[in-house]
Amino acid sequence: MTGTVNHDPRLAVEIAGIHFNNPVIGASGTFGYGLEFAELIDLNRIGGFSTKGLSSRPLAGTPPPRIVETHGGMLNAIGLQNIGARAFVEEKLPLLERYDTRIIANVFGYSDEDYIEAITILNDGAGIDAYELNISCPNVKEGGIVIGNSPAAAARLTERARRASTRPLIVKLSPNVTDIAQLARAIVGAGADSLSLINTLVGMSIDIYTRRSRLNYGTGGLSGPAIRPIAVRMVHEVACAVDVPLIGIGGIASVMDALEFIIAGATAIQIGTANYYDPRVTVKVVDGLSEYLDRTDSPNIGSLTGSIIKDQP
Repeated sequence: MTGTVNHDPRLAVEIAGIHFNNPVIGASGTFGYGLEFAELIDLNRIGGFSTKGLSSRPLAGTPPPRIVETHGGMLNAIGLQNIGARAFVEEKLPLLERYDTRIIANVFGYSDEDYIEAITILNDGAGIDAYELNISCPNVKEGGIVIGNSPAAAARLTERARRASTRPLIVKLSPNVTDIAQLARAIVGAGADSLSLINTLVGMSIDIYTRRSRLNYGTGGLSGPAIRPIAVRMVHEVACAVDVPLIGIGGIASVMDALEFIIAGATAIQIGTANYYDPRVTVKVVDGLSEYLDRTDSPNIGSLTGSIIKDQP
């Protein structure tokens, strides 16, 4: 294990029986397979990271252009490019053993069977701490219905994944729904150990001179500070609806942003888009949380989870 880090014990959190040294996690799709950041930050300093989405077989993704900057964020249509679950187990995991950080394997597919196949492969990988199901994918066997937009489809997949998985199961919620609390209750009822939220919102950007979408795919996932108020609201709604640990995601770029999610009801947070322009943002937020506990005389980070004052006029 590389290096020795003196972790602030006040920042330790537990999710589905997994001990995290602190609640700061690199978000899927922005943190590669973890190793890409090893030369930029000390991976031992952060609570963990969620890998790029892993499928049962490698995927090349969509043709460029597939990222475009927007006001307060970015749109992406990467197409879930990845090396595949087997290559991750054989090539990446052995190199991650040296780090004292939790590894969450993000998993996706285009049918229930795809997810189960990927999980079955990953079950053989030593060092993975949990799975995070990306359910914002169209089910090609059901006419393209997005799994995460249907409580029934999401619950069915969760139940099957729970049976196949040898590790705790986190389900990443899509915000592109009418009632995210209803979706959360269905997924928790089907056996999810934890929920992460939110995934990106569907958006579009048009070049007014070519009159074409700026993304080859047409639409893309909107992330970054622009979506943070929506994400905070959804975390609060879900915290009031279910009794499992939540991981808040959406436009977090500072310790103040992270604390909003924690006070709204999140046990931990994931940082995504900000990693692109400030690769050290995760470590900065870890330090900032310790400083906040000092300033406010708070005993630990857990005392802040869900501490929002609700009796406002």
